[in-house]
Amino acid sequence: MKKKRVNVITLGCSKNLVDSEVLLHQLEINNYEVFFDSNGQDFDAVVINTCGFIQDAKQESIDMILQYAEARKRGGVRKLYVMGCLSERFGRELQEEIPEVDRFFGKFDLKALVRELNAQYDPERLYQRKITTPSHYAYLKVSEGCNRSCSFCAIPLMTGSCKSRDIGSLDLEARYLAQRGVKELLLIAQDLSSYGMDLYGRSRLVDLIERISEIPGIEWIRLHYLYPYQFPLSVLKTIRQNPRVCRYLDLPLQHIADPVLKCMRRHISGVQTKELVARIRNEVPGVALRTTLLVGFPGETEEDFEQLKEFVREAKFEKLGVFTYSHEQGTYAYDRFEDNVPEEIKQARAGEIMALQQQISAAIQREKAGARMKVLIDRKEGGSYIGRTEFDSPEVDGEVFVSSQRALKIGEFYQVIITESDDYDLYARPADSNAQSW
Repeated sequence: MKKKRVNVITLGCSKNLVDSEVLLHQLEINNYEVFFDSNGQDFDAVVINTCGFIQDAKQESIDMILQYAEARKRGGVRKLYVMGCLSERFGRELQEEIPEVDRFFGKFDLKALVRELNAQYDPERLYQRKITTPSHYAYLKVSEGCNRSCSFCAIPLMTGSCKSRDIGSLDLEARYLAQRGVKELLLIAQDLSSYGMDLYGRSRLVDLIERISEIPGIEWIRLHYLYPYQFPLSVLKTIRQNPRVCRYLDLPLQHIADPVLKCMRRHISGVQTKELVARIRNEVPGVALRTTLLVGFPGETEEDFEQLKEFVREAKFEKLGVFTYSHEQGTYAYDRFEDNVPEEIKQARAGEIMALQQQISAAIQREKAGARMKVLIDRKEGGSYIGRTEFDSPEVDGEVFVSSQRALKIGEFYQVIITESDDYDLYARPADSNAQSW
C-alpha cells in the first residue's frame, strides 16, 4: 500500500520545533511518509504548528494557515490540521474564521492529533524524535510553561505553569540523541532558571547538566533562556569547571530602567541586573552573554530609553536582540496600560539599540584576530565551510567561515586560526595544514 504523506510546517521557537519532531517520529513509526516544512503539494495531510507569541508571529501563523487552506480547496492537500500555541489560545475563533481547517488542536494535544491521523499513539517512545536540525546538534526541552508573571508576556496563557521533566526522562532522550550523532545539546525552556522547582522543590539545573555531560558523544551543552530573577548562581561554577558546558548564557533582561522593570513585573531592579551581569563575567571569565531587550513598553520615556542605551554601551553583550512591545490581549499590561508609545518610535528605538550593538559586536569580533579556536562545522556553502564556536548558538548568532584546501567533515570539530572578521561573523583557516579534526 502507498504510504500516507504528511507535511509538518513549524513556526515560532525551538520549543515548537521539538514538538514537531516528536509528532514526526510518532507518524514515522506508524509507517507514514513524513516531511518537514516542505513546499510541495499532494499531501494526505498538512499539520501547521503555530506560534502565538506576539502580533507578527500570530500573523505569520495565520498567513500560513490561509495559504494551505487555499491549497486544500485546490485539492493539493486532503486534510489540514493546526496545532500549537495560536490554536491553544484562539482555536475556537480560528475555526469560525477559517472553516477550511479540518480541526484545531492545542499545544498539548499530541495524542488526539496522532489518533486523528489514524495512527497509533505510543507514549513509551515520546523521547524519540525525528531530528530536523543538522544531525550533530539538537534541542532538549527540559520543561514546559512558566511561573513568571511578566506583564507583557502571553506565553503563560498558552502554556500554563512550569512543568519540569524529570532528570531520568531527559537523560534517556539525551542518550537517544547522542546515539544518533548529536554532539551539541541546547537546553531550552521558557524559564531554565526554574527547572526542577515544581518536581524537586529546588533548582536541579546543575544536577541535570552534570548528568547529561557524562553521556558519551555529547561534547557541548548550551544553556538558553535563564530568567535573571532567582538566577541559579550554582550553574556558574559548572560552566567554569565542566569542559563540556559552553561558556555561553542566554539571559533575557528586557530593560534596565527601574520604572519600566517594575511595570514589566520583572521583580529585579536595574542595579541588581548590573550586579548579576558583573558576577557572571567575574565567575566565568570569557563567557559570551546573549540578551534580549524590549523597547516601546507602555510609558517608556526618553530618559528610560537613554538609560537602556547606556547600559548596552557599558555591558558590551556579545549577542543581543531587540523586540518592540506588542499589546497582547489577556496580559497584565493589556488590561492596565495604554499602548502609548507610537509604532514609529518603537521601531526607531529598536534600530538605535541594534546600531549600537553592531558597533560593539564588530569590536569584540576584531579582538579575535589571530586566535586559535575550536569550531563545529555545520555545513558547506560554495567554497567555504561554515561552523560555530562555543560562543555561538545556531540560527541566532554569528558564524565562522573556514577556508580549507582539504575536505572538512560536517558535524566534526576542528581547531582553526581566525584570520579576519566583520560585524558578526569570523573568517578562519584550519590551524594545521592537514585539517585534522579535534
